[in-house]
Amino acid sequence: MDDRKRWLALAQAPSLHAGQLQDWLAQGASPIDLTRETRSALASIGLGKSAIQALLQPDGAAIENDLGWLHAAANRCLVTWGSAEYPPLLAQIPDAPLVLYVEGDPMALCLPQLAIVGSRNPTALGRDTATQFALHLAQAGLSITSGLALGIDAAAHRGALNAGARTVAVMGRGLDAIYPRENQSLAREIVGRQGALVTDLAVGTPPLKQNFPRRNRILSGLAVGTLVVEAALQSGSLITARLAADQGREVFAIPGSIHNPMVRGCHRLLRQGARLVESVEDIFAELEPIIGEMKRIAQEKPAAGADLRTPLLDKEYEILLDALGFEPAGLDILVVRTGLKAGAVASMLLILELEGRVQQQPGGRFSRRLPGKV
Repeated sequence: MDDRKRWLALAQAPSLHAGQLQDWLAQGASPIDLTRETRSALASIGLGKSAIQALLQPDGAAIENDLGWLHAAANRCLVTWGSAEYPPLLAQIPDAPLVLYVEGDPMALCLPQLAIVGSRNPTALGRDTATQFALHLAQAGLSITSGLALGIDAAAHRGALNAGARTVAVMGRGLDAIYPRENQSLAREIVGRQGALVTDLAVGTPPLKQNFPRRNRILSGLAVGTLVVEAALQSGSLITARLAADQGREVFAIPGSIHNPMVRGCHRLLRQGARLVESVEDIFAELEPIIGEMKRIAQEKPAAGADLRTPLLDKEYEILLDALGFEPAGLDILVVRTGLKAGAVASMLLILELEGRVQQQPGGRFSRRLPGKV
């Protein structure tokens, strides 16, 4: 079995994600090495019975279906854990997928992006609001991420495209078909405009209800923040917002009339601490330091042999580095040690990682990078 098939075997293993493998990966092993292990070794890692069975006896027909989909077009690929193409923000979440199926430009996943989500049945005002916010955010340099659903999702993608910007659609099914079918032309346009369709679900996986919370953790995990435009109290968008908060990302919500049931979910989020948004400037006021740092580092990668002098850090960054040390620590531990808010610590870790001062370890933990290490 070649390496690509081994990665596909990992993708077929139920509920398997990077967070389960933190000790394994810390030893320098690759996830695909799991496909060479014995049942007892896999059990000792803590994998479930169904995942172990899938690794010991991979579904050859399913793997061939995946390979057939990959070979059918030049713009299809796998993005695997630990590769240069793997999105750095997504790698920080505790249940990061080991394999992503991508159609389009995989580098779109690594750009600074904001997730915009909301109702599948929005008001006309809500739909227009999503389109206009996406357009102006995209014009200001953010990519827009959403779920390709009807309503707010489609409006957000359309706003980004209207701005001539990239947009990423995270799917709740395999990429062999588009769901919902009404958005097939939108999906093709996203791919054709240097955006991407992405999922961690194998080819042939149908759009089952249980797939969408799984999809949503990728949607929020790719983005520096999530904006909820319109959402009822039982909306799946609230799940995405909760996941974003759990991941240490900013959550934004647009308020509305108390007589509109489609904004009650937004009002609940605001009561729970989401940032109230009335304009694009409200979002950039919170995110601009992170976004600016991501762009600066991407544009100013030093040439080999350049003098890499370490600039002075703000006091809070010094506190965080002192709390971190050289032993891996997770976000929750660092919040306790520093007394800073989880969202602030997550943002600071991202900037320090981009600066090369800290390095991410398996399971969403971080440690300081030793001088001279690359």
